[in-house]
Amino acid sequence: MERVQLDFPDAAIIHRHALSVRVSDMNYGRHLGHDALVSLLHEARIQAFAAIDLPEWDMHGYPSVVADLAVQYQSEARWPDALVIDTAVPTPEGKALTIYQRIAHAESGKPVATARVNQLLIDLASGRPVAIPEAVAQALAQARGT
Repeated sequence: MERVQLDFPDAAIIHRHALSVRVSDMNYGRHLGHDALVSLLHEARIQAFAAIDLPEWDMHGYPSVVADLAVQYQSEARWPDALVIDTAVPTPEGKALTIYQRIAHAESGKPVATARVNQLLIDLASGRPVAIPEAVAQALAQARGT
């Protein structure tokens, strides 16, 4: 079986978000379910972009949509584990923002999962992706400290 292998770009971190596994996040295997993991990733991503004044629904005039998602599962998390999610966004290339997220146990640092999301900014009039605005690229560069 071919497994997804993602290399988290530590140098591109823009935000760290702490949260805990809720009892409603558990699946029948008594660990963090896939659907809940995706929701936690989304929460952390929203918080990361909000921290640099880039709400996903208005990134300098354009809403964003998720084009794809890849997740590499590494260990289990259970209620009420404290977690941290690091969000990293390398310099944009082309029309996509590639966003990496790493979920880890807060105390031990043991990774739970690494994810990659490609987001597109959409022109609502045409429904087509647009080039990443320079103001978005600059806000991300400033958040990375580059």
